[in-house]
Order: sequence, then C-alpha cells, then structure tokens
Amino acid sequence: MSRPAVFMDRDGTISEEVGYVNHLSRYRLLPRSLEAIRLVNEAGLLAVVTTNQSGVARGYFSQALVEEVHARLQALAAQGGARLDAIYYCPHHPAEGSPPWRASCECRKPKPGMILRATREHDIDLAHSFVVGDSVVDIEAGASAGVPGVLVLTGYGRGLVEHQSERFKTRPAHTAGDLLDAVRWILERRTAGGGQ
Repeated sequence: MSRPAVFMDRDGTISEEVGYVNHLSRYRLLPRSLEAIRLVNEAGLLAVVTTNQSGVARGYFSQALVEEVHARLQALAAQGGARLDAIYYCPHHPAEGSPPWRASCECRKPKPGMILRATREHDIDLAHSFVVGDSVVDIEAGASAGVPGVLVLTGYGRGLVEHQSERFKTRPAHTAGDLLDAVRWILERRTAGGGQ
C-alpha cells in the first residue's frame, strides 16, 4: 500500500549550509532536524532525502565522501530516535567536470528525477506528499512531480525570500522557519484534511 512522503533537502534544510561538504567534519545537523524527522516517522510518512551534490562533478570531493556523509546522517538520525527511509543524491552538473559526471541528467533539481525514482522504489503516494527545502530548486522539483513545497528560512531560504521572492517561478505552498516548523505545518494540514 502506497504511503505519502516528506521529501527533504539536505544542506540548509536538515543540516547546516556550509557551501560544499568536502570533509566529514564540516557536516553538522541543524538543531531541530531530528525532532522533525521523528515526527514524520511517527505520523507514518516516509522520510526521504533528495540532494544535489554537484561537488562530485566539479571534482571537489568523491562519491565515497557523499556516502560517508550519508552514513553519518543515518547514524545521527538513529542516535536521535529518528529514521530516514531513503537518501537520493545527484552527483552531476550540466557544464562542469568530465563524463559521466558532466551530464544533463534527470536527477538534478529542479528536475524531479530523484522524487520520481523514490516514488517508484518505495511506492510513494505523491498526491499526499510534500517537499521541504531552502531553495527554489527544491520547490520547483516538487512542482514538476505534482508535490507542493515548503520553503524553509534556514540555509539559503531567508535570503531568497527577502531578496528574490518576486522572481520565483513557482511559489511555495508555505514558508516555515525551519524543518520542524515545516513538518508541523504539513501534519496540521493532513489532520485538517482528514489524513490527506
């Protein structure tokens, strides 16, 4: 039976935005992220991470480091009583690096490839799912998959809202302070909609 998901961006949404995480020591969770993920788990929704990691294509770090960071994220989540059901990342860039990383792919946000792949692999109910991220590309990727987006003010979010919101091609369904505020809003909507 299909289940809805909360598709979460990584850097700037779950963890601190530090530019490129080119060393494991640079990866740090934002303060209320684990509580947010626990709420997603307790509500019976799937917790899925989708993240652009073009630093691989640019030669800033290897895929092995991305996998290390994601193993650390999973371990931190488990220590905090939370669970991530899946993590997807795009290592490509359309104009930087060399093949196979230099590619015009379907997975790099704002394209919806990671969301659609997760949907196939985890039988996700897209009609009742949400995207949360700190960037317009997160919101646009969700819209391309038919999923409403919540823009958080952590990471790049606050600057985007204050300085570029009039240029948004796709408006977020909601703007929230951080991931926890976003998840609470999503769960309130589900309750108000009779679990929808």
